[in-house]
Amino acid sequence: MKLHDLTVAEAARMLAAREVSSRELTQAALDRIAAVDGRIHAFLTVTAEQALAAADAADRRIAAGEVTPLTGIPMALKDVLCTRGVPTTCGSRMLERFVPPYSATVVRRLHEAGAVAVGKTNMDEFAMGSSTENSAYGPTHNPWDPERVPGGSSGGSAVATAAGEGLFSLGSDTGGSIRQPAALCGITGLKPTYGRVSRFGLVAFASSLDQIGPFTRDVRDAALVMNAIAGHDPLDSTSAAVPVPDYATALTGDIRGLRFGVPKEYMIEGMEPGVRAALLESVAALEDLGATVRWDISLPSTEAALGVYYIIAPCEASANLARYDGVKYGYSNQTGASMWENMELTRQHGFGDEVKRRIMIGTYALSAGYYDAYYNKALQVRTLIRREFDAAFEQVDLIVTPTSPGVAFKLGEKTADPVAMYLNDVFTLPVNIAGLPGVSVPGGMSEGLPVGLQFIGRPFDEPTLLRAADAYQRATSWHTLRPPL
Repeated sequence: MKLHDLTVAEAARMLAAREVSSRELTQAALDRIAAVDGRIHAFLTVTAEQALAAADAADRRIAAGEVTPLTGIPMALKDVLCTRGVPTTCGSRMLERFVPPYSATVVRRLHEAGAVAVGKTNMDEFAMGSSTENSAYGPTHNPWDPERVPGGSSGGSAVATAAGEGLFSLGSDTGGSIRQPAALCGITGLKPTYGRVSRFGLVAFASSLDQIGPFTRDVRDAALVMNAIAGHDPLDSTSAAVPVPDYATALTGDIRGLRFGVPKEYMIEGMEPGVRAALLESVAALEDLGATVRWDISLPSTEAALGVYYIIAPCEASANLARYDGVKYGYSNQTGASMWENMELTRQHGFGDEVKRRIMIGTYALSAGYYDAYYNKALQVRTLIRREFDAAFEQVDLIVTPTSPGVAFKLGEKTADPVAMYLNDVFTLPVNIAGLPGVSVPGGMSEGLPVGLQFIGRPFDEPTLLRAADAYQRATSWHTLRPPL
């Protein structure tokens, strides 16, 4: 097997046995980027010199016996995570020249664990999108078919991992932005419980929905990354002071007696036949492993979740993005006749169309006379959705659904229809609304393209979530497939 095709666990074993060095692994990732990224455009910034220096430092740590499961492992970071001394653009012209003076907590924790960052990945601008077509720096392409989208908004990170340009990567998930691209690219993507992973240093889109998580080749790798990044952070007021278990030890392979539920509301008419068939096969595999599956659980407010999300998220975006005024930092247009005109010109030329669309929706919904009718009502329905999940988890241990109603679509196919684009997140965004953990794993193939299977768990019950997903992967081989790039 080529070095860039290794899992994190395989590479860690080889590093510990001195069968390979971190420099060799890192150089293999950089060589892979040089060979394929011109076709898929996963990266916005490649930090080759820094990566090789970090790899040499990791090799010294390994020689001294100071090893973690991530020491010396090459990785990629979504360009929404502040990284000291490295451009952090959020896929926007607004932050084209922004170089943070500090690193996000997750970045710092990975560096402390000895992981090696090879660069920053492409994304939908300010994480607003489901296809990574909204980047100001051009779209990212799906490694299974470069004429198709990789999903979004963390499409660059998903593609980097799927294509072997890093053995794992980090993304952010506001309404499905880790799980949906993981599904479309045929890899594992974990969205932890809200508050499980620090958001300090994550450039905010919607503060009550955003959560950072890993892209990996399999569930075991996701557990290893979570061991490094999870935990309370005093720098993040929304970070939960909940003890962090060893996620890797939870992967027993045994799910006998575990109760799964498939919500009636998720079996929608718009689901592609190949996705439906993959779900049925996956459920049968879970039953073969000794689990029980119920098809009669109900989440009645699921239909309202899309509307709730597209009120709450734009409202929070409207508030968060107000800081980009051309005064403090970032792009600044100074051609106007006054400060106010300069501010308008800065936002006109610094933001892309999708960002402007969501800011306007949010500003309208928060305006006098509409706040109660839209934003307050959305918060009330959000509470209903959370309670419905609580009721469902009294009947089952985990919920299983498709990750996306279809496989990767063609580039440009849905850019003219925002509502059609938003529907790609119909199975993922309720999880963010309720603050739950969810993981997408490869669950089949349809038309030669990957299909994602989503597991949803109780708050802070990532161990059960990962145990189930790992057991499914032990019984199937979809996660071992690699794109023909």
